[in-house]
Amino acid sequence: MIPLRIFLVCLLWLCLTSSEDTVWQLSRPSITHLQALSDRQSLLVSWQLNHSGLLGDVYEIQIGRTLNHTIIYNRNISVASIDSHEYTWTWTSDLPLECVDHSVRIRIFYNDSVLSPWSSWKTNDGAKAENRTKIFPFQRVLREGTSAMFCCVPPLGVNITSISIDNKPHPLINISDKVKAITVEKLTILESIIDAVSIKCSDDAGNNNHILNYPSSPPQKPKNLSCGTSDMKTVTCTWDSDRKQELDKHNKKTHTLHIHNSDQPPILCEQLSCTFPAIPQLEEYNISVEVKDLLGKETESYSFNISDRVFPVVARYSVSPGATDTTVSWFMLWDLPQVILFCQVTTVPGSTTVMKCNSVGVFCKVKLEHLQPNTRYTTRVRCSADGRLWGKWTPPVTFKTYPLVTLDVWRRITQLPDQSSRQVTLMWTPPVTGSAATVNIEGYKVQWSQGGRNQTELKNNGQTQAEVSIGPGQCDFTVQAVVNIGSTVPAQITVPQMEGQENNTSEKWLSSSSAAGFNLSWEQDETATCGYTVDWCILGNAVPCTLRWVKMSEGNNTLFLPGRHFKAGCRYTFSIYGCRENGHRLLEMQTGYLQELKSVASPSLVEMVQSTSSSVTLEWFYSEDDASHSAFITGYLITVQELGSVTLSGHVSDLLNVLVSDPHRKSVTIDGLQQNQEYTFCVSALTKEGPGQAASITVRTKTNYSALMVKILTPFFLLLGCTVLLWPQRKTLQRGLMGIIFYPAGMNIKTPELDRSLQETGEWLQSQKPEECRSCDIEILTNRPLLNDSPLRDPEALNTLPPPGPQSSPLTLPLSCVRLQAEYRPQLWDTAPLQQTTYITNKSYFNTTE
Repeated sequence: MIPLRIFLVCLLWLCLTSSEDTVWQLSRPSITHLQALSDRQSLLVSWQLNHSGLLGDVYEIQIGRTLNHTIIYNRNISVASIDSHEYTWTWTSDLPLECVDHSVRIRIFYNDSVLSPWSSWKTNDGAKAENRTKIFPFQRVLREGTSAMFCCVPPLGVNITSISIDNKPHPLINISDKVKAITVEKLTILESIIDAVSIKCSDDAGNNNHILNYPSSPPQKPKNLSCGTSDMKTVTCTWDSDRKQELDKHNKKTHTLHIHNSDQPPILCEQLSCTFPAIPQLEEYNISVEVKDLLGKETESYSFNISDRVFPVVARYSVSPGATDTTVSWFMLWDLPQVILFCQVTTVPGSTTVMKCNSVGVFCKVKLEHLQPNTRYTTRVRCSADGRLWGKWTPPVTFKTYPLVTLDVWRRITQLPDQSSRQVTLMWTPPVTGSAATVNIEGYKVQWSQGGRNQTELKNNGQTQAEVSIGPGQCDFTVQAVVNIGSTVPAQITVPQMEGQENNTSEKWLSSSSAAGFNLSWEQDETATCGYTVDWCILGNAVPCTLRWVKMSEGNNTLFLPGRHFKAGCRYTFSIYGCRENGHRLLEMQTGYLQELKSVASPSLVEMVQSTSSSVTLEWFYSEDDASHSAFITGYLITVQELGSVTLSGHVSDLLNVLVSDPHRKSVTIDGLQQNQEYTFCVSALTKEGPGQAASITVRTKTNYSALMVKILTPFFLLLGCTVLLWPQRKTLQRGLMGIIFYPAGMNIKTPELDRSLQETGEWLQSQKPEECRSCDIEILTNRPLLNDSPLRDPEALNTLPPPGPQSSPLTLPLSCVRLQAEYRPQLWDTAPLQQTTYITNKSYFNTTE
């Protein structure tokens, strides 16, 4: 065993010795090729492989700049064992290769410890400036959004002082003793005419040099890639792209289509589409579209079955317009008998019509209905195979429908004296749909039939009504316009038989609460199967009547008429008819004002007024239902004024007002008046807005003679009764009266002073404002003179005035407060000393205090 172990150790030593000798015998590597790609700022480095290792070789690469070979890049690269004897490696520089010299050298690593000698430097020379400074990159397309370095290479003896991008200076970077550079972060495309960035280099000699570079975006994948055929012979593929990229004139893009499941060569395409011939017997296509430019390339793939991608094409089509419809016909470019053809026809304004083309061959047509007459339209057509994929729209074709005259007909029926005859006034208006200026109406043809008898009457184009006499039966009318170009629709209306007309229609007053217009509404009529018609006179209920009407559709029982077509203070009556198969039936009538006015005419009073001593009966004439009134009459107002009764302002005051709420009542009796007194009565018609103009009459009440006789005879019979009752006591009464009439004994009264006092009192009473005395209380005072009890006074004392004082004269007290003395007996000169005197006092003026 020991000799065997010694043998193995010796064998291992020999192997190690042999391996060490092999390492030390590695040769110097050599760079066989160095290529500069200036537009990509890349160096392609190629060298011969050593193939000394079983698992591959490791190479160290160094890149140096300038003549001093300043190392700017150092990297180890593992190269796997390949059959080729040469290897190529690519390095991309951040600085343009033209700015300065770039040199490359390599060496080999063995077992991560043994290195081969360095290869010789392989140099790519930079640009040399002779007369003027050179700027790099020079007019190159740069990738948008990335960083970039720009350098200036001056001639000998010139130094760069500044570098600006779009007139904005940037910090300088020393690349060598002459070359200067700057770095720009995130290049952007400026919104300008040239879409470029301007680089300016300034030197110490005062020179400024400019160049332009063009930022651009790399290509994008085609969007919405699809393919189809219109004839199964050629295939067209389309896609969407960024329009801004397509307009980039400095970075042109090329589009290439590849059919991978065929031996067809690549197809050069347009920017957004590509057309190629269909490959016989090939149903499934696997294609790709490649977009390539100076900044790179992108590819989009797509697969399809050609039988499922058929787009029919309309070759030519024509339009034949009518008044309310139009016929559109077209031919297909290719006959496709194996597919079911669907087509779309659209009109603007309008909608789209989809139809199945069942015509033989390549011809199809469709009729477009429900169009507006005399209107301009635009139509287009496109078709689809089996309703899945639609072809392109045809170019729009403009056409105009023919004019259409449709008459709006109404009637007014008048009963003739002959109960079996009626006069029908037919009226119509010629509305033309669209522009009426293109329609020339030559006249109108009026036809009617009754009881199997047909008649026709022609009217010229200036007439819009016709008078026709008919019998009591149902009559059918037809009115049609006669035109030279276009079409007309006959208008029909039926007048029902006479017994079908009902006269017991309801009437309704409308409230004129707003001047905006009339809001009409009525109850639904189940027999009105064809709508309603509302007519009225445009001048109100005045004569003659110019009729206007509005027709409503079935189920619509409301109508608003704007106020601009009506006049305030004018009464309008709206007749509402229900339309049935056998004619129109009057349902109800509604009367109202757009706005009621206050001024209405005054009533006519009857001159022969019935009156008594305490009442007056007035009568008047007034046509409360007259259509000429400016408002509805709601009643009457009677104002009573008493002549001679004046207010403080000097006007005659109203004694009372009497309201008559029934407008059909035209008489009223006013009670509670005074006898033999003049009164003025004013009568005016009442409206919603107030009383109108008034009519007046003055009446004096009669005297009540029976009451006067009662007033006269009552005191007489009262006196007679008292006389009869007091006759037995006549002597006692005589003595009492004598005491009142004659002066009492001892009374000293001077007659001149008494007369003067009475005169002053009378003048003072006359200066006061007189007031009527409506009632008087009379008191008869009778006193018997006390002759025996009164001593005889001195006559001189009787002629002496009483001394002055507050109690001395009756003028110092109010007249109503003067107390009459019972013993007062005035002595008249030259008269008998004893006479009986009776005093009558009016207590309305002299109120004796108790």
